[in-house]
Amino acid sequence: MAPHLGGLTVAANGDAADWVRSVRAGSGEARRLVCFPHAGGGASFYRPFADGFPPDVDVRVVQYPGRETRAGEPLVGDMGTLADRTAEAVAPLVDRPTAFFGHSMGASVAYEVVRRLEAAGSRRPDLLFLSARQAPGGRRESRAHELGDEGFAAVLRTTGGTPSLLLDNPEMRDYLLPIIRNDYRLIETYRPAPGPRLRTGIVAIAAEADATVAPAEVDGWGAATSGGFARADFPGDHFYLLEQAPKLVAAILGHLRWDSSFGT
Repeated sequence: MAPHLGGLTVAANGDAADWVRSVRAGSGEARRLVCFPHAGGGASFYRPFADGFPPDVDVRVVQYPGRETRAGEPLVGDMGTLADRTAEAVAPLVDRPTAFFGHSMGASVAYEVVRRLEAAGSRRPDLLFLSARQAPGGRRESRAHELGDEGFAAVLRTTGGTPSLLLDNPEMRDYLLPIIRNDYRLIETYRPAPGPRLRTGIVAIAAEADATVAPAEVDGWGAATSGGFARADFPGDHFYLLEQAPKLVAAILGHLRWDSSFGT
């Protein structure tokens, strides 16, 4: 489905409050960071990461349907629908100095959400952090979502992010695999529609030992924005942020200029 770039649409499933969870409430008129999870990920993944921010940073996480607090809702199977609904939910949150952070699939979702905010003339984040994801046009061909359960579970073990303890438990695996497979299908079939470059600045983040995306492949994000571009590199694999959370938090804060938009 082609992205809806002409304006924002009302979420068809769930109230706007269901789409974004507060994992660390900031004090007063706090600055805000909105995080977008990876394939299969939920808001709880970001709680340890959120705890590293100072008290005046309010950390929210997008909660996709079908997991954690939204476990009873249908999964969303295409990027256009997911980005439309997420954009409607997060638009009111950009009412103060705000940044977006997306990891892996979440980087593409965050990018598409900012496209929608800009197209609708809504307020946009000061900066967009895109982690462990190739830029549009630099996508690797992958069909992991078509593998059988054993083969798909093997991919997840290699990539990391899903504890082997859960994959070894038949009940938990039966619960998790359909959710993660849905997200893999979504991101592996995602084809960005043509459109203008973002005005929001981008910081692209790469992990040196990430087998899914080489550091050089994230440089393509520079062509996706006219608002300024920087790259940050970290040691580790695809889920480097589990071990590098303090350094990642410091890097995010170091790049932000909360009193004015980046690159405008």
